[in-house]
Amino acid sequence: MNPPADGPSVVVFEEDFEKGLDRWEILDPGTWQLSKKDGNTTLEITARESAYEPPVRSPFHVALIRDLELQDFDITFRVRSTKDTGNHRDCCVFFCYQDDQHFYYVHLGAKPDPHSGQIMIVKEAPRLALTQNESLTAWDNEWHTVRVARDSQSGTIEVFFDDMETPHMQVTDKSFSKGRIGIGSFDDMDEFDDLVIRKK
Repeated sequence: MNPPADGPSVVVFEEDFEKGLDRWEILDPGTWQLSKKDGNTTLEITARESAYEPPVRSPFHVALIRDLELQDFDITFRVRSTKDTGNHRDCCVFFCYQDDQHFYYVHLGAKPDPHSGQIMIVKEAPRLALTQNESLTAWDNEWHTVRVARDSQSGTIEVFFDDMETPHMQVTDKSFSKGRIGIGSFDDMDEFDDLVIRKK
């Protein structure tokens, strides 16, 4: 994937899942697996249900990168939704993750509502939408590219879906400045590959 066009950056993390999962902490390992198809390895969520029970209402499928905490970053990856679950069909991106009650996440739900298709915050309470996004997320059975850009000084969060130039949604919030980064889903099934994180 090409680097973002909005300033200099350095790659601090790359993952194509060809060397296993040593760099990942998966909160419910029983619902994730490495899948190999046509010589390519991906990371896949294998069931909608999860044994992970978050302390407040928030996503159930969470895979966090080990030993990496960032303030300002740009993450891109490819994702394929593997089950059509309707309006809330989604994938999630977690960032500024401090613990299971303090983090942001992007919910790329198919049809937006206060609980779907928004940039969310979890802050010692059930997840709350920071945005009022009204744009549909065009899920189908094909691969798509997601990008999330965070600038802690300004507080901006920008989310891109396939179109890497025009944000799919965006917001400004400074509740959390630094933390871990991860991928996953609220309660859906996805396949991930080719993840790159750049530090601004």
